[in-house]
Amino acid sequence: MKKINHSLMENNIEDSDVDSLRKFLNMNKKKIFTQSSQVKLFEKNWSKWLDCKYSIFVNSGSSANLLSILCLKILKGKGEIIVPTLTWISDIASVIQNGFKPVFVDINPKTLCMDETQVLNKINKRTKAVFLTHVQGFNGLTSKLLLELKKRKLPLIEDVCESHGATFKNKKLGTYGLISNFSFFYAHHLSTIEGGMVCTNNKKIYELIKMLRSHGMVRESGNVKFEKSMQKKFPDLSPKFIFIHPSYNLRNTELSATIGINQLKRLSKNNKLRNKNFRFFLKNLNSKFYQTDYNMDGISNYAFPLILKKKSINNRNLLESKMKEVKIEFRRGNAGGGNQIRQPYLLKIIKKSEIKKFPNVDHVHFFGYYIGNFPTLKLNKIKKICDFLNSINFTD
Repeated sequence: MKKINHSLMENNIEDSDVDSLRKFLNMNKKKIFTQSSQVKLFEKNWSKWLDCKYSIFVNSGSSANLLSILCLKILKGKGEIIVPTLTWISDIASVIQNGFKPVFVDINPKTLCMDETQVLNKINKRTKAVFLTHVQGFNGLTSKLLLELKKRKLPLIEDVCESHGATFKNKKLGTYGLISNFSFFYAHHLSTIEGGMVCTNNKKIYELIKMLRSHGMVRESGNVKFEKSMQKKFPDLSPKFIFIHPSYNLRNTELSATIGINQLKRLSKNNKLRNKNFRFFLKNLNSKFYQTDYNMDGISNYAFPLILKKKSINNRNLLESKMKEVKIEFRRGNAGGGNQIRQPYLLKIIKKSEIKKFPNVDHVHFFGYYIGNFPTLKLNKIKKICDFLNSINFTD
């Protein structure tokens, strides 16, 4: 059988990115590579692209998650946070690590995001926030959900790590929540190799997260009035070393910011190419065997979701073996390896008997995949991939 040789990602670091690094290194006479002017410029440019007031560059999307929930704990106290079952581990880990109880909901098969009805049904007096993941470029918001959260005065935290540029009502995801998180890992829409961003329109949260990013240090807030008040309150401390919260070092570097600044110039154009690819992929995929009826409003997909319609282990095993034969790289379970409540780290938090309450995510867990979608991918290659997938002679 002829090899297709399709990887999860190609060319996400381009020559122009490397050139931007060379230029920065040549111009940076003081050799300052830790967080400095390039980081600030990237944050400013990202805020403008997203259309938000404040952005904080960190060393990963996971760190963005951690800081967002730590900030929420400081401002709101502990309680419950409603979380998705299909997401990356750090969303749920950040909730647990900050002393909150995760409350899980199933997914909507047409968006792979949290089911709106279940979210609203699980809100109670202990609920402190809803932490929603926009999975693999799909929008997880609805007008009803946003209206109900506003009525109940519950903050929304948006994980947009897999969905840069996706929209709801022509407004970018990541601008609806109190706080939003982005990841710039190698395989995502924009890559700084490793990196992430916390975004908000709330000045207090912005200043708090800047401190939390750098050990909880007061001078990192950028608020001179606040800094002077803390110096007055703690006169026995060195003015430059007042740590108001026990926190972490989650800063990023000038080098990563330089790559981010350069990549941001082509992000919107690349998103259009990815979306064109995705629509072509679904058009050519056999809907008899594979799910194709997604909600496509506002999409910005960085990968092709490939979900078998039928619950058949035989078909699944055949699909995997055939993709391996022709060298189509894939990941089973879609976002984060599938149903998070099946993962060992949650064994002490949720009972195995609870799994049956989440059938939609469990279907994706066992019969769902993603494969590569990148801007340089040609339509004839996508057609070849679809023809191959459609040709598989499933036994069940």
